[in-house]
Amino acid sequence: MTSAKVAIVMGSASDQATMRLAADALENLGVECETRVLSAHRTPEALREWVDSLEGRGVRVVICGAGGAAHLAGAVAALTTLPVIGVPLVAPI
Repeated sequence: MTSAKVAIVMGSASDQATMRLAADALENLGVECETRVLSAHRTPEALREWVDSLEGRGVRVVICGAGGAAHLAGAVAALTTLPVIGVPLVAPI
């Protein structure tokens, strides 16, 4: 079980390079974080299970990075009362 305080989730593995910058910045500040790749569209049940587990594991803020329709932040916010920060990413054309 992790003791992360910030959770970073992205909609696709192609978002990892960009969202890694957020994780690195948090780690440099001494803030524990975890990252996951989960899609609100392709894996909605896995996303729900992960979000449901956050508070119990000490997570206090969720950062969501997604391109395209960028529904991930809204989907996460609908499932939790934790603060959710949405990061719009450039979607591949």
